[in-house]
Amino acid sequence: MKTVDPQKLIEWRRHFHQFPEPGWTEFVTTGTLIHLLREMGLEVKAGPAILRRESIMGRNEAEVQRAIETARQRGISQALLDEMDGLTGCMATLDTGKPGPTLGFRFDIDCVYVHESDEENHQPHQQAFNSCRPGLMHACGHDGHTAIGLGVASWLAENRDRLSGTFKLIFQPAEEGVRGARPVCDSGVLDDVDYFMALHLGCNLKTGEVMLDPQDFLCTTKLDITFKGEPAHAGSDPEKGHNALAGACLAATQIMAAPRHSAGMSRVNVGVLRAGEGRNVIPATAEMQIEVRGQTDEITSWLNDYVERCVQGAATIHQLTACTEKTGEAVNFRNDAEMVDMMQGIIRKHPDLSVHERSIGGSEDASLMVRRVQAHGGKAIYFIVGASQPAGHHKAKFDIDEKALTIGLTLFTEGLQTLLFRDQR
Repeated sequence: MKTVDPQKLIEWRRHFHQFPEPGWTEFVTTGTLIHLLREMGLEVKAGPAILRRESIMGRNEAEVQRAIETARQRGISQALLDEMDGLTGCMATLDTGKPGPTLGFRFDIDCVYVHESDEENHQPHQQAFNSCRPGLMHACGHDGHTAIGLGVASWLAENRDRLSGTFKLIFQPAEEGVRGARPVCDSGVLDDVDYFMALHLGCNLKTGEVMLDPQDFLCTTKLDITFKGEPAHAGSDPEKGHNALAGACLAATQIMAAPRHSAGMSRVNVGVLRAGEGRNVIPATAEMQIEVRGQTDEITSWLNDYVERCVQGAATIHQLTACTEKTGEAVNFRNDAEMVDMMQGIIRKHPDLSVHERSIGGSEDASLMVRRVQAHGGKAIYFIVGASQPAGHHKAKFDIDEKALTIGLTLFTEGLQTLLFRDQR
């Protein structure tokens, strides 16, 4: 089998690192991917062909329109923008024309709201591939995931004559905030997938360490709350006001006091509270951003109900209206044992790799894809590849050991070969 030059993976990763785009605005990234994937000879579908528009959550239309204009300025053609139809993400397909299984792969492409470090010892700054967008950064490794995805695509294109079956490579938007997987799942593009694979780089593992069966991923719901009251002058007629800030503060303290659940891990956090117009005005509006997490669907649903009671109770006390919007979600999941066993066999062939397992306690929207594939009779695995990052995820000095790119690509390509061989038997 032909291989992919590791230097090419590094070039791709550094290219995407320089122009990070947050969820639902990845028009430059998507346009670049479509161009590269079609150059490799793969069929590519974009935007509405792989996303169910009605399932989209947490999308700011004003930001989307600004991002489309930015994409035009950066050379993304109008034809490509029309094809995307206001939606980001794409799926590359290789149909070998030979009988065989359908394999699906997921690579997330969005960035986070972090301002990248300009310290001399920060490798992207040192080697001049740091983010050119203040306040935005690939501080979670998605630039590396995108590069690995292109590596898988290149490998498939180079070896297509020796392969069988069909391969779907999903470059998913809006993973941050767990917003992008649901629209992909609801589009149905995963429903014929026999084997599904996804990875994450980093997660505080060293290069060469691989977590094949991460434990305790939590279900989560992201909620935006809006309180609306009545303004009034705080000095002359405060009794005429309905204080949205007071209502939001009451709700926040009650939400943070949620009892933990005896059936498993439970988490709740009020991460943002914004309110008020001026020091001498009774605040008429307040906004809160909340997340809940639970070890099971039932615990998460219980927490969601608790939050809503706190919100509506506070609104009633302070004579406010309150609106709750779900802006993201993920579920818990378990890898299929046969997929884990298969990957363990591959790792045993590489003395520089080792398996490390531990509890995660976070959330990941690939969980929805894993469950979707499994619900339709397929097998799935989500694994983590260590990258010896110098700082934690979502931090200004986050970076990855680029040797991890080749490790991730190797695990994907050797995994798919093992699956094809097993299926042919």
